[in-house]
Amino acid sequence: MRFALVLAASGALTLASPPVFLLLATRHSSLTTAAWTLTWSDEFNNPDKSTPDPEKWTYDLGGNGWGNHELESYTSRPENAQITGGNLVITARQEDYAGADRIPRPYTSARLKTQGLFAQAYGRFEARIKIPRGQGIWPAFWLLGDDINRVDWPDCGEVDIMENIGREPGMVYGSLHAPSFVGATSDASKGVQLHAEQSYADDFHVYAVEWEPGMVRFYVDSNNYATFTQSEWPKGGRWVFDHPFFIILNVAVGGDWPKNPDATSKFPQQMLVDYVRVYARRQPSD
Repeated sequence: MRFALVLAASGALTLASPPVFLLLATRHSSLTTAAWTLTWSDEFNNPDKSTPDPEKWTYDLGGNGWGNHELESYTSRPENAQITGGNLVITARQEDYAGADRIPRPYTSARLKTQGLFAQAYGRFEARIKIPRGQGIWPAFWLLGDDINRVDWPDCGEVDIMENIGREPGMVYGSLHAPSFVGATSDASKGVQLHAEQSYADDFHVYAVEWEPGMVRFYVDSNNYATFTQSEWPKGGRWVFDHPFFIILNVAVGGDWPKNPDATSKFPQQMLVDYVRVYARRQPSD
């Protein structure tokens, strides 16, 4: 929801009200490998302190608020994104930094993307992630339509596979965002909550979507907690999820939805990504 949240105040999206489902903590994936063919992956097994593979990842840079009044400046420095212990580690730091836009910001982080390097329509997109924690911290694993430079947002479409805001440690959200003929956007969002005092930041979880024409299913580990379909899409909205999308991983700091860090927030905060894998559904003749 990097872009859509700036519209939330106008009533386009009310994140306090999506349906919420309970989830028991589990490490299992829903993937049945016989049904899928791996098309792209990054296992992040490069040597420690190496930077992400430039043949697979590029960066968004700067600190212009990203449509949500965020506080971080995104960089491509190893201090904010590097390989450590077989994981991609995205680190949000509290530091004064003037990035690509030359405007000093109080935090730094990284936003990696496959734009121009890899995009796919349909299939299964999954990542095994241990998210950071704390008020004002906003990790995400998401997709944008690869036609964004031609049609802009929201016409390109957005698929938020996983988002968390630090003040809700036991909750993650999956969402779709698209254009609308009757409002700013057309949106669908659901949350999935862990039991009791559990936090998603305590362990790795597999976050995934399984996407086919007219349907997107959302998973945490083995739990299919949300399914959105074209036939049930909000009246006046346009379904724009039938073309290739690219991948984004980032940790934002502050913004309209998570609100800003406070005295309880501790830095640095790290998101650990064990792998990202993309599959196409295997055809009967394969």
